[in-house]
Amino acid sequence: MADTGKRRAERVDQPHVARLDTLEGLRPKWQELSRRFPDDRDCLASFLVLEAAEVLEGVKPANLVNVANKRRQCGRNLYALWKTHGPALLRGSGLEARELVDRGNSVLLLLYRSDALRQLLARKSVAIILRKAGYREPADLENTLAELRSRLTGEGFPHEIGVFLGYPLKDVIGFMGWAQLPFTCQGPWKIFGDPGASLRLAELHRHSRCKVSLRLSASDCPRECLQLKSVGSGVGLLSGDSFYCH
Repeated sequence: MADTGKRRAERVDQPHVARLDTLEGLRPKWQELSRRFPDDRDCLASFLVLEAAEVLEGVKPANLVNVANKRRQCGRNLYALWKTHGPALLRGSGLEARELVDRGNSVLLLLYRSDALRQLLARKSVAIILRKAGYREPADLENTLAELRSRLTGEGFPHEIGVFLGYPLKDVIGFMGWAQLPFTCQGPWKIFGDPGASLRLAELHRHSRCKVSLRLSASDCPRECLQLKSVGSGVGLLSGDSFYCH
């Protein structure tokens, strides 16, 4: 659900927005932590931990992560480290990765927890949206991810990707122009209609990222931080409300 800059709307002043703006300055930076981990696998693990923080904490089903093929300030190339160590590093963690696009100068990863993504795709409201977008069997995780990947390597951009990332459905269809909802404010994504639930979800995402950053800062083994946090019996994370926010 990329911001094309084509839509214009008045921002609605909300207390939530001020809190989001304050939290943005607290967003943890991987560069501040990477020098603590001289081992290549630990370096890559620390990056993945921060980029998948909300997924690891169980408040998002998936995150998109773009890994550029360039030398970082720490002197290492995360693209090269991913190609060498990535799959083995995630094995047994519960976190899964799908290479959606590899252009050589970067690779776009989908980091996800399969249980949460399967639960999301099984929802009737999600299936309706994805079928309208042209996905034949949305509940089939493998085929649906394969279709998403093919769309990312083609022309245009599949804005329905916001569904996979756990954005509120009203915001996804509002952005796609499928619902007559006003653009009300800008958070980490464009928010349409009543902003309350969306902004609370965004704050939950930020809070999870800060928690994971603190945990990583105190850890000598970032690979241990890659383990998925238990979210109970597999019934919707936070009762499903954190993902779906209709």
